[in-house]
Amino acid sequence: MMNAGRRIRIRGTVQGVGFRPWVTRIAREIGVAGRVRNDPQGVTIEAFGPDAALTTFLDRLRSEAPPPARVRELVATAIPAESAEGFFIDASGVDGAPTLSIPPDLATCTDCERELLDPQNRRHHYPFTNCTHCGPRYTIATGVPYDRPATTMAGFTMCPDCAAEYAQVTDRRYRAQPNACPRCGPRLAVLTASGSPVPELDPPVPRTGRPSTTTDVPLIQLARGEHRKATTSPTSSSSSQTRRAISTSRSLKASMPCLSMRTAISAMRGMSM
Repeated sequence: MMNAGRRIRIRGTVQGVGFRPWVTRIAREIGVAGRVRNDPQGVTIEAFGPDAALTTFLDRLRSEAPPPARVRELVATAIPAESAEGFFIDASGVDGAPTLSIPPDLATCTDCERELLDPQNRRHHYPFTNCTHCGPRYTIATGVPYDRPATTMAGFTMCPDCAAEYAQVTDRRYRAQPNACPRCGPRLAVLTASGSPVPELDPPVPRTGRPSTTTDVPLIQLARGEHRKATTSPTSSSSSQTRRAISTSRSLKASMPCLSMRTAISAMRGMSM
C-alpha cells in the first residue's frame, strides 16, 4: 500500500495543554508515522501513512483536541512520503514571529489531587504537583515555544523518577514541562521581612498566619507567579496582633520569580517539606 505525507500546521491554544503528547498517542493508535513539534506559531506535524489513516488522523485532530486546547486553524498540505518508523515529539522550531497563545494556569486535576492526599505517594502534600492536565502555564512561561528551557523551571533538573515520567508516552506527565517532585522541584519557604527563612514554620502552608515574632512579614512565593505578603499590625483596641494582608502582586515575564523563587532558591532547596 502506497504511503502519503502531510504537513499539518495548527494554530491556537496548542502549547502547554498536553497537545503534542495527545497527537503522539493518537498517531500511534492509528498507525501514522512522523513527528510533531512546537514552534513560535503553534504546532507543526509531519505525518506519513496510507491515505485512509491520514484522513482519520486529520479528522481526530479537528474534533478531539484535549481540553483546554483550542484549535483555531488547521492547514494540511501534501508533502513527499517518507519511510519513517514510529511517531515522536521532535525538537521545537524557533523560526518566525510568535503568534501562539499560552493557556492560563490550570486548576489541580483529580489525579494530582489524589496524589497530594496519598501518604504513600512521593508527592504527598507537595504544593507544586502538576501534570499535562493541570498546573502552572502562562505565569511560568518566559518565551516561546513552550518548552521547559523557556520556563522558570529551566533551573530545576528532574530527578530519575520525574525524568522517567516525562519520557514515558503513556504517562500523564509525558512532556509535562513543569514536572517536579519534592526531590528535584521548588520548595515553599516562609521568609521574614529581611528575607531570612523561618525554619520553625515547617510546613509553611498551614502556619503562615503565625509568624515567630510580631515584626516578621511572611512572604510566600508561589509557582504561579504570585507573591503573597502578609504583615502584623497592632489594633487600637488591643495589644494583640491582627494579621493584615498588605499586597498580592503578580510578577510575570521580566522579573519572573515564580518557580525559581528568585533569590530564595538556595534557601528553599535546603528546607525540608
